[in-house]
Amino acid sequence: MNIIEYYLRYILVTTLSLLVIGCSSNYSEEAGSVDEVMNNVVTRLYSSLNEEELLTLKQENLLSYFSVEEIDILSKRHWVFEVNRPVVVSLMRSKRQEVAPFWLEKSGFIKTDLEIKNENQSYEIWQKNFEAGKIELGINGFENFTYHYFVSIEPQDSSKDLEIVSITPENQHMTQLDIGAFTYHDWTELVLEEVPEIMKGQVLLTTIRGRGKESHLIGAFRKTKHPSSGIPDNVLLTWSSDPSSSIDIQWRTNTYVKEGEVKYREINSDKELNVSAEKYVMEDRELINDRFIHRFSAKINNLKSGKKYLYLIEPETDWNNARHFTTAGNSDSFSFTWVGDVHQKKEFALLHNKAEAEHPKTSFYIIAGDLVDDGLYRNQWDELFENSKEVIDKKPLMNVPGNHDNRYGLGAKMYRDMFSYPTNGPEGMPKEQTYSFNYKNTLFLMLDATSPIVKQADWIEDHLQKSDATWKIAVFHFPPYNGDEPYLNIQEHWVPIFDKYQVDMVFSGHFHYYMRSKPMNNGVVTDSFNKGTTYIISLGIPGRSVDLNNEPYAAVTDQNGWLYQHIEIEGKKLKYQSVNYNGNVIDRFEIIKE
Repeated sequence: MNIIEYYLRYILVTTLSLLVIGCSSNYSEEAGSVDEVMNNVVTRLYSSLNEEELLTLKQENLLSYFSVEEIDILSKRHWVFEVNRPVVVSLMRSKRQEVAPFWLEKSGFIKTDLEIKNENQSYEIWQKNFEAGKIELGINGFENFTYHYFVSIEPQDSSKDLEIVSITPENQHMTQLDIGAFTYHDWTELVLEEVPEIMKGQVLLTTIRGRGKESHLIGAFRKTKHPSSGIPDNVLLTWSSDPSSSIDIQWRTNTYVKEGEVKYREINSDKELNVSAEKYVMEDRELINDRFIHRFSAKINNLKSGKKYLYLIEPETDWNNARHFTTAGNSDSFSFTWVGDVHQKKEFALLHNKAEAEHPKTSFYIIAGDLVDDGLYRNQWDELFENSKEVIDKKPLMNVPGNHDNRYGLGAKMYRDMFSYPTNGPEGMPKEQTYSFNYKNTLFLMLDATSPIVKQADWIEDHLQKSDATWKIAVFHFPPYNGDEPYLNIQEHWVPIFDKYQVDMVFSGHFHYYMRSKPMNNGVVTDSFNKGTTYIISLGIPGRSVDLNNEPYAAVTDQNGWLYQHIEIEGKKLKYQSVNYNGNVIDRFEIIKE
């Protein structure tokens, strides 16, 4: 794939408007939806099956747990649209999916001898003739197969114009079926390499890979090692406002706890203050031993700068064992620590605690995405928070989502539920996934590279243009420069803004190795940190041995991983070091502002 093809495809993704007149499914509320059916059947399964039976559900008898009406809904209301002409619908199903959707052949689809291929998958093609009107397609299956089916549509009379409207779910892309077209709009780099000649030019309806989770039952049920209780836990600190005068405290309990409150006071004061917490219900439908919890978030404002505070979470009463935090002071001296991917692994917890022990004056921590393996599984968040509990209840944890947190295009709602971050991101984007905050003399741009890149560009430029910060740091998951798969869209839309406003450093993860670039401007290495941006990739768990391509802009590379990066800022001087788990510094440099 050359760069011209890449840009043509990227322009198509970002400018293509949906041919959607109405986005509702046109089904009555009483009739039910796939989501309602799945909620109801999961509830029934909990009441009728034991733990072992839930964990070993089999495909062959699964439909017996559904009513006839529910089976009909699963067969028809997963993907719905309307056409104005009689059409042939082609459904492309991965050959690796062992069990075909139960409704496919029964509804009249016929398997052909045709096939379509991309780099990873070969798809068999099923077809059915439809009259003008509503087209109703069913679920991808019960096993949450990663590569969801996609469809193309061709009018039976090619001389007449085809209109496709009232698409459910909404926000699905339509394009032309041909070589080079992408089929999953959460992975646009995965394009078709072989398309039957007779099908080229048909209307292609793309989807997202993760839609199989909507009906996931086979292998879906899990347990958390750390179920909630009536005692607050998973306690962590963040900021949604000014770090010098505020703190946000989050925790969870079981659903028997109805209210939450934090008491706090300065370290040497007896004057107690309190603030009530916002409560919301979190559900992980397939979590056997902890399906529902209460998550609490308390925002404390009007604090004094540079002060240490103690705090208790109701029902705690012992100030001698209180947790604590410290607000940002007035000097331009501070330090922070950031890491790349951590995937809720115990190794990261060891590293996290070791970094805190080595650098107890660290003001806060940053993770550059992929906090967990699957952002929709709450048991993984439980492990992450439990493993780092001795650090995150004292030092704020400021993060950006990675592709594992925003899983297979299904969004990062659980990520947002877990953290309380500034809501100052771009209009039309998910709140708290892109945001900014200032800590003393440094601007941190926390960007969501798993969401549309172009939509964030103006916001980035506006923040940089208005900032008088001495230091400017951007954090996002996908590194624009790397030896595996350079992100050309980020290079096109974000990097020129970084160049224009002299962003000092960019922190990323995703690729499980370490790379620190030489200072770069306009894609070219410069001779000074004051003339370019330094791009850094890192990994907070042990790395894996891979063949690294030559990166002529790289100053340092390392495959071993299990690193944290500690940065000290003193006015116009910045000291950087990357440290492995054994305490060895694998990279260090200094920047002094001219």
